[in-house]
Amino acid sequence: MPNSDNNFGTYNKQTKIISQVDDGSTTWTIFADVAAAKTFYFTDDALTVMDECCTILEWALVADDNGDNTKLKTTFAFGTKGSAGIAEADDWAGQYNSRKTALINSHQWVKIGKAAVFTASSDHLV
Repeated sequence: MPNSDNNFGTYNKQTKIISQVDDGSTTWTIFADVAAAKTFYFTDDALTVMDECCTILEWALVADDNGDNTKLKTTFAFGTKGSAGIAEADDWAGQYNSRKTALINSHQWVKIGKAAVFTASSDHLV
């Protein structure tokens, strides 16, 4: 569950659409629900980072051109811990970035063998 540190607002809102790679030979997975899509793409550690660091975190399935739910959309933003003099790296967005980078560098952000394309979107869920 996302943190609740929104007393000073939320910042850095982003929306990403995560798609399966079209290599021309692999049948795409069709997701029954958001939970199935999240666990298809992301490691448990990645989902924990998102849950702990994001103040806003929403998910939705997205249909492909065939009308099948093969994509996952997320909107996320960060609040602040609100401590006077907190270093940027210690606040939620900084923690998200450093922890995500560490997981990416150790090949633990997305599941091995689950190639994904992350596309930015301005159509936020919230």
